[in-house]
Formats: sequence, C-alpha cells, structure tokens
Amino acid sequence: MSVLSELEPRQVFAYFEKLCAVPHGSGNTKEISDLCAGFAGELGLPFRQDEHHNLVIWKPASPGYEDAAPVILQGHLDMVCAQLPECGKDMSREGLDVATDGEWVWAEGTSLGGDNGVAVAMILAILADKQCPHPPLEAVFTSDEEVGLVGAFAMDCSDLKGRQLLNLDSEEEGVFTVSCAGGMRMDCFLPARRTLLAGEAGMCVEISGLHGGHSGVDIDKGRASANQLLGRVLFAAAERIEGLRVADLRGGRFENVICPRSRGVVTVPAGRAEEFEAFIREFGAGLKAEYAVCDSGITLTCAPAEAESALTAEDSRRLLRTLAILPQGVEAMSADFPGLVQTSLNLGVLDLREDGLRATVSIRSCIASQAEMLRQRVQAVLESGGGTAEPRSPYPSWQYQKTSPMRQCLMEAYQSLTGREAVLEATHGGLECGIFIEKIPGLDAVSLGPNLKDVHSPRERLDVASTGRVYRLVREFLRQSH
Repeated sequence: MSVLSELEPRQVFAYFEKLCAVPHGSGNTKEISDLCAGFAGELGLPFRQDEHHNLVIWKPASPGYEDAAPVILQGHLDMVCAQLPECGKDMSREGLDVATDGEWVWAEGTSLGGDNGVAVAMILAILADKQCPHPPLEAVFTSDEEVGLVGAFAMDCSDLKGRQLLNLDSEEEGVFTVSCAGGMRMDCFLPARRTLLAGEAGMCVEISGLHGGHSGVDIDKGRASANQLLGRVLFAAAERIEGLRVADLRGGRFENVICPRSRGVVTVPAGRAEEFEAFIREFGAGLKAEYAVCDSGITLTCAPAEAESALTAEDSRRLLRTLAILPQGVEAMSADFPGLVQTSLNLGVLDLREDGLRATVSIRSCIASQAEMLRQRVQAVLESGGGTAEPRSPYPSWQYQKTSPMRQCLMEAYQSLTGREAVLEATHGGLECGIFIEKIPGLDAVSLGPNLKDVHSPRERLDVASTGRVYRLVREFLRQSH
C-alpha cells in the first residue's frame, strides 16, 4: 500500500516512493539505476546506461521548443545509509520504511535518501509529464556521489548537447547554490603490534547520543565527532593510568558524515578498573557541560569488557597521541562569503584491525591551496606517528561565475512564483557541478532543491510543501527556456 499517495505533487512522490523501495546506498546503485532505466523504457525515451550505473535519458522538445537550447537536469542515485543503533534493517538489501504526517516525509529508523532521491523523482516526473512545455531535455543520473563523486568523474559527457545544467542537489528552498568547495579523501594507516593480556582488565568505552550530520553543511554547527572525542578521552585516560593499552577502536561508516557514535576497548592494569571508571564518569560530566548546546544528548559510558589481546603500551601511546593531534572540524571561514566555512576536515571512520588502525578523513576547501595545506598536515601527523596517509578521490571546487543567463532566468522565475528574491550562496558541501563544468566547455550551472533537514542521519526529513514549490519552479524555468 502506498504511504505517500496523497501528497502533492503526486507524480513526484509516487516516483520517490518507488525509489525508496529499493536499496541504493553508495556502491549499491545497480538496482536503482535499472529501475530508472525501466521508467525510461516505459516512457519510450532513449537512454544510455554505463558500467558505473550512470544513466542519461533524453526527451525531445515540446512543440514550439524544437529550436530551444537543451537543458541538463541532474541528480545522483546513491544515498548515505545511516540508521539508529536499534534498527535491524539491512539497508544493503531492503528498501526504506517511508512515513509522513503530511508536512514532512521521513524513513523509520534510517536516513531517507532525500539527498538526492527527491531530485531523481522530480526529474522522472518531468520526463513523464506530457503537459509541461520544455526544451530538449537531458536527464543525468550519476552514481556514488556520496563517496567521492565517483560516477560524475567516470561519466562520458561527449554526447550531451546541453550547456545549461540544473543540479537539484541543494537542501534549502530559495537558496541557489552557485559555488562549492573542492576536496579529497585521505586513507590513513597506523601500524601497531598486539600482545596477549597479562592479567589486565578489559574496559569498554562508548560515546553516543550525538547529532552527527553532513560533514559539509553541518560542520560549522559545533557538533561533536564521536571519533575525535574517543581519541581525546582515551588519550586523557592514558595520561592518568600508566599501562593503559588499546584493544579496539571503531566508529563511523562514511568519511563525509560527522560520526555520531564510537566505541573503544582498552585494558588497564589489575586493580585499576574502578579508578578508570571513575575517570570516565568525571570526563563524561565535563563533556555534557561542554556540548550542552550543540550535542545535549552526548553520553559517555564505561563497562567491563572481554579482551584477549591489546596493542603494546608503546603502540597504544603512539596511536592515541596521533589521534589527539589530528585536526577535526572547521579550519578557516571564508572572507568572501560571510558565514561560509572555507576549509575543514572530518575524521569519518575509525577501524582498528589486527595490523593497526585504519582511518578515513574528508578534506574540503574552496581554496585549493588550503586543501593542499590540510593534506600535508594530515600526512605529517600520520608520518610522525609512524603511519601513512594517502589521498584519493580529489574533486574540483566550483568557482562562482559573475555572468549567468541561466541563473538570471531562474531568479526571475522564482520571483514571479513566490514574490521573493532568491538568495545566492556558496556551499562547503561538494557538488558535481564542478566536474561537469570541467567536462563540458561553456557550461552554465545552478544548484537548488527543496528543504531537507538533518541529511545523512536517521533524523533526515523532506518538506512536502517545499518539494511542490521547487517542482513548480523547475517547470516554470523550463517553460521560459525557449
């Protein structure tokens, strides 16, 4: 039974619910790509699908628009799969349990994937609409955007004729994104040796109750990173209790998500477990006060745990020292766009294995030289600790264009529909526009979208009325594009 069938625009939410019914986390986009290709087939529209599951669908111009310049409508197919600890859903195999109160749409226990499923749904609805006048359309759906804009990098754009790209991957209605940060991921490794325990007591430390969020758009909100705090807590504990050893560290699944929950297991010398527990309680109270505004639900817990081995005391100190000096969060704010983060880093993933610690960070900056500076700093920190840091998946920033006929048309359409002026902004999040501008000479691009809250988290929700207004704006822009 359809849950969203009464929501308007009906065609948009009908497609959105069908998209939500299939798993489509990053790296798992074949099924959703095939689903969209199937929709194109049902509509009788030509399409191209590549081995990366990118998809292009072409729709001829409406009568009277045959001579108009083509427009590219673009969104990405993958979503960040986040879920509550108590949610037992296998998001690699199961669809989402969507719900609505008529005002918002969300998914029970998991992220919604409105970033960027609502864009795909809007574009499919326009492709299916026989009443909407429009120029020739090129619908571009990319894969694996959330893990380094992989699909866009791999995509062949040689058969795209459009020189206007409307990206629907922004999350605040009335705000037109006209520039974005570039960045990279870094895979970090700290080798370490294990030895068997010699009478020590195992203790589990867990940080939970954090908001987390998107490491681009939420990094300036002062929210705690559970991964960074776990390193901080255990480094402080090691200063207090000599002989503390690390047995396990793990937190986070995605480098572009501010980690909301992390867990570590350490061993302490016999007879010092109570002292360790008292220290953790004291530290937890301090964190409650420190994050009372930004992360009031923060919880630091400690309990006995089983452990058979742990890193040597020397390697434990080296690992925790490295985590203590690794940067996290906002590094610099923009002088050109007040309130915009210019440069940041996010420690998204921690995973202690038999041979050492693996960590992944996301670096973002709208200034290429500052991104390079952070790359060097991370590399220096890891190398000083005896490890390595390798960059991967670099993506370009999108520089602001002073002249944009497409942007002007969109702003006029927004003014006529709402009576308000649109706001032009840059974003610290990464967008695929920069890649397409590099691939397609002369491309004019704007990004916009409906109101989405708390993306990349189980609290993600989509504004129903805003979705309708943005859909009408896209249709009006297409109507005027002749």
